[in-house]
Amino acid sequence: MHYLYIIFSEKIDKFYIGETHDIESRIKKHKAHSYENSFTKIADDWKLSLNFECQNRKEALFLEKFIKRIKSKKFIERIVENPEILKDILSKNK
Repeated sequence: MHYLYIIFSEKIDKFYIGETHDIESRIKKHKAHSYENSFTKIADDWKLSLNFECQNRKEALFLEKFIKRIKSKKFIERIVENPEILKDILSKNK
């Protein structure tokens, strides 16, 4: 199983979108600043806003790139409020 995840920092009022097969481990790594030159190093209060289960890594990567390409905080907020949007996006991609 693979996941798309969205984390949020209140301190900087920003979202980060990523994909992984192990949510808990990935969040811990973000909080510990384990990724060199990572965007998430700019804050230390990341909280999981969305954990969306995908069929495989290909789906998770597709959604991650789709969301990042749009570059809209409002769109991300809508996804967090209503994850069904992601199912619609995937269904249109098939």
